[in-house]
Amino acid sequence: MARPRTTSDEAILEAAARAIGRHGAQGFTLAAAACEAGLAAATLVQRFGSKRGLLLAVAAHSARTVAVPFERARDEHPAPLAALHAALETLASGVATPHELARSLGFLQLDLTDPGFREHAAEHARRMRQEIAALLADAVAAGELAAGTDVAALSRAVQVTYNGTLIVWALSGDGTLAAALRDDLAATLRPYVTDGGKA
Repeated sequence: MARPRTTSDEAILEAAARAIGRHGAQGFTLAAAACEAGLAAATLVQRFGSKRGLLLAVAAHSARTVAVPFERARDEHPAPLAALHAALETLASGVATPHELARSLGFLQLDLTDPGFREHAAEHARRMRQEIAALLADAVAAGELAAGTDVAALSRAVQVTYNGTLIVWALSGDGTLAAALRDDLAATLRPYVTDGGKA
């Protein structure tokens, strides 16, 4: 009889994501992921086949779960714009220093050059845009954003702001990423925010 799995695939993928954050995609190894997960590297080979297989599984998991911070933010913040700020800050919370962002950007190289990774990255971006658009639509309905706001265009602008802030903050080194993200997102939204949406 096969032995039951004592560590779920999800727990392994989350451990692997932490290992990637520490070592970058280039320095990442099955041994590093196994150490983070408290397992033997052979166990990861059995489940995922190879380093590439595990990295692809991490990318797929990231795309599947990108909505989770938005769902939690909705539960914790009744106001849609507050939920949007909270969700994006949570997404960025794994980056505390420019070096950590550099390691994450190593994964972006895979996303841009390998069709298998690109598919998951595109799905991640699409789902993230959907979640942003849903909160912006709720903000319009709640009177936080002006009636007639082009939610599709603004959701793209918010997503561009999020990604752009990561890069500019890493280059400037000014303050915290959370503060930079709050300021830049507020600037992007400001032309559309009504008196009812102002804190």
